Amino acid sequence: MNAEFFKAIEQIEKEKGIPQTYMLDKVGQALITAYRRDHSGISDNVIVEPDLKKKEIRMYVNKEVVEDVTNPETQIALSEARETSQKCELGDIISIQVSTKNFGRIAAQTAKQVIIQGIREAERGLIYQEFTSREHEVLTAQVVRLDPRSGGASLIISGGNERAETFLSAKEQVPGEQLREGDLIKIYVVDVKKNDKGPQVLISRTHPGLVRRLFEIEVPEIHDGTVEVKSIAREAGSRTKIAVYSHDENVDPIGACVGPRGNRVASIVEELRGEKIDIVKYSENIEEYIAAALAPADVLEVSINENERTCRVVVADDQLSLAIGKEGQNARLAAKLTGFKIDIKPASQAVYETDTGEDAAEEQGAAAE
Repeated sequence: MNAEFFKAIEQIEKEKGIPQTYMLDKVGQALITAYRRDHSGISDNVIVEPDLKKKEIRMYVNKEVVEDVTNPETQIALSEARETSQKCELGDIISIQVSTKNFGRIAAQTAKQVIIQGIREAERGLIYQEFTSREHEVLTAQVVRLDPRSGGASLIISGGNERAETFLSAKEQVPGEQLREGDLIKIYVVDVKKNDKGPQVLISRTHPGLVRRLFEIEVPEIHDGTVEVKSIAREAGSRTKIAVYSHDENVDPIGACVGPRGNRVASIVEELRGEKIDIVKYSENIEEYIAAALAPADVLEVSINENERTCRVVVADDQLSLAIGKEGQNARLAAKLTGFKIDIKPASQAVYETDTGEDAAEEQGAAAE
């Protein structure tokens, strides 16, 4: 029976990654719990000694040798003690081996529950450890159930040797995407938390970090550090702007991200269900950076106020709607990307305001004379 037991915990270690020493500790706790269930009045005098080499588990109860026994669970009469050891004297502590075969049914069930609970706790610990190390990474998940009421989806995600079930809420899904049971999708691990039911892996498909990680996967130059992602502004399901910078003057950051025949960015767009992606070249020159961020509009002039983090941008009249974008999206994303509040003016209005300002100055000068 011992051989079968040790073979079983060895198999658990191989399949679930739970160390044999951990399992033996839990088994020891279970045996002690079972013994206490059948023996009221027991204290901390029960010892379990597992031996991996000999593949044995032995259990002992330590009892004090006394003349008159008042608690048979912690004491033993001298005459009875000498049946175990002829050398023992009053006041000695002797170890009496216990046979687990004598455990009652309820005690055995209690031991079984402790062992099962120990396995679950170990599995949860391994899952937490695995997915904590995967925070802020992209993992592949499979849709296993859809909730028609909330619109959320239950997913199975894999990380290393561990698997966990998690929930992708409707608000963390790309707007407009239709998920089906069995679909494989990319998700971004936002956070991993502990709770009573086990690790909770918080995931998202709307987080800007998903776009960043997808580019790292698809673009070798980003992965090796030649090209750096400086900033991302995203409105999931609609449009993303990503600013990139090359640390090698011979490498075009935008070209690297687009890829041969556009296949790199196309792969990311497909994963994001058709979300548009504007790739912007980052520049230390703030005026150039803001002008690039407003693409596809052509910018004529940029005036910045660094202290207030604001800027005024002038575009040709026929470029105004393009610069602002539908419902202000292009200007809004450019502002998020650069960190500047952007005021966009058409050239005709900018010229008018400039002329009006010059005329007013001349009038004030004449009045002063």
